[in-house]
Amino acid sequence: MFERAGRLVYRGRWTLLVLSLAAALLVAPLGMELFGRMADGGFEDPRADSTTAARWSDDWYGEHAPDVVVLYHHPSVKARDPRYKKAVHDALRALPAEHVGALATYWTTGSKLMVSKDGRSTYALVTLKGDKQAGYAAVADRLRRATNLQVSVGGPVPLLKELNDQTAADLARAEAISMPVLLVLLVVVFGSLVAAGLPLLVGAFAVLGALVLLRLLTEVTEVSVFSLNVVTMLGLGLAVDYSLFVLKAFREEIAAGVTSEQAVVRTMATAGRTVAFSGLTVATALLGLLVFPQMFLRSIGLGAAAVVLVAMGAALVVLPAALGVLGRRVNALRLTPDLGDGGSGGGMWHAVASSVMRRPVLYFVAVAVVLVALAAPFLHVTFGNVDHRVLPADSESRRVAEIVDRDFGRNSMAAIDVHVLVERSFTEAPARPGPLGQGHAAISAVTPVTPDDADPLAARLRRLPHVTGVDVAGLSQDNGAVRLAVRYDVDPMSAEAQQLVTAIRTLSPPGSPPEPNVRRVVVGGPTAAQMDLMDSLAARLPWMALVVGSVTAVLLFAAFGSVVLPVKALLMNVLSIGASLGVIVWAFQDGHLASVLGFTSTGTVEATVTVLILAVVFGLSMDYELFLLSRVRAEWLRTGDNTGAVAAGLRQTGGVITSAALLLLVVIGAFSTAGITIVKLLGVGLFVAIVVDATLVRALLVPATMRLMGGANWWLPRPLRALHRRVELREAVAAPGTPALREPVAAPRTPAPREPAAAPGPPAPREDPCAGGRGRPRAEGGPRWERIGRERDRVVRATPDGTGWTWVEVDR
Repeated sequence: MFERAGRLVYRGRWTLLVLSLAAALLVAPLGMELFGRMADGGFEDPRADSTTAARWSDDWYGEHAPDVVVLYHHPSVKARDPRYKKAVHDALRALPAEHVGALATYWTTGSKLMVSKDGRSTYALVTLKGDKQAGYAAVADRLRRATNLQVSVGGPVPLLKELNDQTAADLARAEAISMPVLLVLLVVVFGSLVAAGLPLLVGAFAVLGALVLLRLLTEVTEVSVFSLNVVTMLGLGLAVDYSLFVLKAFREEIAAGVTSEQAVVRTMATAGRTVAFSGLTVATALLGLLVFPQMFLRSIGLGAAAVVLVAMGAALVVLPAALGVLGRRVNALRLTPDLGDGGSGGGMWHAVASSVMRRPVLYFVAVAVVLVALAAPFLHVTFGNVDHRVLPADSESRRVAEIVDRDFGRNSMAAIDVHVLVERSFTEAPARPGPLGQGHAAISAVTPVTPDDADPLAARLRRLPHVTGVDVAGLSQDNGAVRLAVRYDVDPMSAEAQQLVTAIRTLSPPGSPPEPNVRRVVVGGPTAAQMDLMDSLAARLPWMALVVGSVTAVLLFAAFGSVVLPVKALLMNVLSIGASLGVIVWAFQDGHLASVLGFTSTGTVEATVTVLILAVVFGLSMDYELFLLSRVRAEWLRTGDNTGAVAAGLRQTGGVITSAALLLLVVIGAFSTAGITIVKLLGVGLFVAIVVDATLVRALLVPATMRLMGGANWWLPRPLRALHRRVELREAVAAPGTPALREPVAAPRTPAPREPAAAPGPPAPREDPCAGGRGRPRAEGGPRWERIGRERDRVVRATPDGTGWTWVEVDR
């Protein structure tokens, strides 16, 4: 299939390039429309009680959550002064009525909570009409026109605008940092300016694809404002990674003297096949986020999976088409010697492979100890929520939120919402109905809801620990509900606040109202929302692991023809994920990197970002696993020797995997400079995971475990062999410029240096090399396997010139 695709791409190379360029120019304006259309929040479970409570607060009581918080301050005059009131109200009256739906101040509500402890500050709550962002843009300047008062503006809508602005600035800065560095590194790797520019071309297509895909998603669902940097980072990083593998394979084919068409076809048949398989695996891991109901995770999962497929498609269509046009000119404009060849037998990776094969137990134990140490901080993780502190410390919205929390009543804007649904009765006995359509009176009225209906429950709430007050915050006659605001004296994310919410919910367990006249009690607020979020994630995380793990295992089975390797690959990924999460806790929750990275430690780690890191790290870790095991598998089929296959696979892929990881680290490091803490957290987590994965896990731990397991790596039960033959996805390995091997053949026989080999024995039985036995495959009409001399072993040794590997018989 991939050979056919390679021929089609080559024959239509000019058409594909023109169409790709035209499509990019056509959709570019659409991608630019994304900014301003994204939503904040999205961390709640739509079916949770806390979400229901928030919806009722908006729909039932006519008191929509404020969109803007306008903070006023005077250094000497207090809010009770009539001049203070006049200045504030005059400024608010000047706001255009077509954009403002409601206003609330200390003087209109009489709430002492809206005046600071020193009496010199107060705030107004503004609710906007229609399009919130457009409305805010129309009134933003006028909100600050208060005579003789210092004015700051915050709240949900200004916070979202700052997030959008910060996201756009972060994206521009990340691209400005990463692109020049990537170009320099690619020039060092390939030595040619033309070759170095091609991965950046594919990366540009991926970034544009990310913007367009997210913009299209906004038409059918909400898209988190945090998704832009995440999706763009993955698209650019993977596009460069995939391009590196494709470009390296093409240049090897050209160096072998084949034609441009043959080089494109063989590149697609080898590197192209692996890239396609890797893209599907990474996208599968990201689509696992759709198991969760939170908009934040679902929008990033959809967008990231789509952009991974775009990056894969660009690397398999746009790049091969460009290579077909360039041909040998891909090496034009040479600036440095070519350092991109990871296939030489000498050098660092030869030494690493030899060392790991000689001491697998030592490497296994040492790497395992390091990974466990890195993961250890995760044992004391504390999960929190996203708030204003995701923005930089100089953000105006963040300053307003911090001042309100510090200088006004504790948790004045974070009360626990308690909705009490009251039992009501008819005010009079209904008349006896007559025949259908005759004598029917209007529906009988029911008793009105009053604050007294919630007094017994409110009295019980006031006796709970840490409760400082219980106020009636609203009545809904249509729905028969009383809304209570429970105020408390601890941090909303503290264990004490969570215990308080639990106690309130315990007063009214499902099916057992706390009072005779109460039908149901629903609890909301920030603390309840965080608790419901954790319950939602915990309930669905096993399903995500099951779905992603099962699909990945099936794909790996199809690729490698083993039931052992998929399980081992999943376990290796768990180690990478554990190390990443442990470093995140150490850096962000414990705050050890707060001064270095420029963020405020909250003493917690955001739970949904942790799940996102889990999915992304799983996909990226499997990416490098596939490139390594694909080559090991091909060598195993060719030689039938596990130790030699592992050593050769590590030698052949070590350099290119390291180069790919370095390029991806540049992209992730650039995005980690973002001003939004969530993006920093994700970037650091991915950075650590890739470093650990590309060095400790793929270069040392995976080869060591495969060396220890020997032929068991390739064990496949007999009932599954026929199934595997039908679904097998194999990357053929042959010398560049020669036809791809269709069947496994015997390893070349090298005579022992001191003793001739024994006479050829009978032909070995034709066994499936995946079966894990000692049989060796033989191509039809190919050479037979020869017996090893008595008291001798066959081992892998470097050739005298240091350019390859060979088989040698040695004494035991």
